[in-house]
Amino acid sequence: MAGSTTKKAIIRRYDREPLAGYVNPLSFLQPAGVELLLQDGNIQTVPYFDIKSIAFVREFDQGGGDRNLFQTRPKMEGLWVRLQFRDGDVLEGVMPNNLLQIEHYGFSIVPPDSTTNQQRIFVPRGSLKTVEVLGVVGSPLKRKVKTGDREQGSLFE
Repeated sequence: MAGSTTKKAIIRRYDREPLAGYVNPLSFLQPAGVELLLQDGNIQTVPYFDIKSIAFVREFDQGGGDRNLFQTRPKMEGLWVRLQFRDGDVLEGVMPNNLLQIEHYGFSIVPPDSTTNQQRIFVPRGSLKTVEVLGVVGSPLKRKVKTGDREQGSLFE
């Protein structure tokens, strides 16, 4: 694991206990799986097929309180997506509206409430049954053009 910039992450796995540790956000996605530096100092490569999701977190010990679905339409720009996992669970999030930013091994999303412990979530492609786009937020096709200044000026002339 090269470099000293690491992020706290919790790997949620199918039928196993979660793993907590550190990942390098630039190089954690390897061909064989996700490279995780465990809290005891050992490096472990977790195969993609075993991973349900990877939550990039503020703290390891904070649990619960994280929503899986938006209560209203999200405000941040991007693609509002619904991910359905192999086990039937559902997670919504916002991902960039730029196909060049999609990772080869899966999808990174901002969860419905990124002010809680989970800041970002990575989901491997093999963990998903479906990915559905619910909406495009902040689409450049629907930008409003301000014409109020001209109308106001001609009103008094």
